[in-house]
This record gives sequence, structure tokens and C-alpha cells, in this order.
Amino acid sequence: MPYTIDLGASLTPLLTRLDRSPDFDTLNVLEIETYRSALIARFGVPPEGCRFTIIPNHHDFGCYRTLGLRVMSEDDATVADYAETVEEGLATWIEAGFRAPVRYDGAAPVVEHADPAGIVTAALMTTRPATDGTFPVPGFAVLHANLAAAFPAEAAAARARIAALA
Repeated sequence: MPYTIDLGASLTPLLTRLDRSPDFDTLNVLEIETYRSALIARFGVPPEGCRFTIIPNHHDFGCYRTLGLRVMSEDDATVADYAETVEEGLATWIEAGFRAPVRYDGAAPVVEHADPAGIVTAALMTTRPATDGTFPVPGFAVLHANLAAAFPAEAAAARARIAALA
């Protein structure tokens, strides 16, 4: 029987931001898309039998959304393993080679990156190999490979930006 696992909204506690953000809906969706991309960087694309989804949650302060993993095939061992792994989430954005898309350290949120494609491109540039093909941090090899496979247009943009810097 299909079910959905609620993975949360991002790495910043959601309800502490709901009433402080003038454009909460836009920021909420940006963070969910970024968190989805960060999970793909760390754990790879969901296998057949599950997919990421957005879950609306109605609250006294308004509607907020969280990222979910919709599991359609719970009897598949690959799906079960992926769901169990992704359910743990991330402790920090840097685990995926990402920067937080929004900073909440002042009275109002500061958008660091507004474009999900640009966020992925930046993560690809951060995790890229050196000119000799080696990675400065061994874990970057997995992050970079997962992102490049899942986001080919962003991988091409990152390669173009890196070439322009050379």
C-alpha cells in the first residue's frame, strides 16, 4: 500500500520562520526544492517505486509545505533501503555541498540564492574535481556524480562556468 514519509521543509526549523517571513510561500517552496536537490546529492535519485513530493500542511498561522517521499512499492528492497536512508535527512547543508538558500539570522530573512537551478550549479562547482580528476574531499565525488546525473543542464552550466574561470 502506498504511503508518504514527511521529510521536513529544510534544515531551518519551519514554524520559527512562518510568521517572520514576508514572502513565506516563495521561501518555503525554494527551501523545499533546495532540500530535495540536497538529498539527491547525498543519496542519489529515488529509485523506481518512490518519488519526492510536496506535502501541504495547514496550520493556525497559514499553510506551509514539507518535502515528502511517496513510496508506491514498499516490497521492493531498493525502495525500502532508499526510504530508510533518506528519512534520516541531513544535519547540515554542507553534507550535500550546498549553502543554505535563505539565511534567518536577523529580523528578516536574507535570500542567498533565489534560483534552484543556480543553487545546484553552485553545488556542482563546489564539489567539482581538480584538474587532475581528484576530489579535494573524497565525499565530493559522490555528491558531484549524483548531482551531475540528476541535473544534466546544471552540470553543463557548471562546466561552462568553470571553463570561463580557467
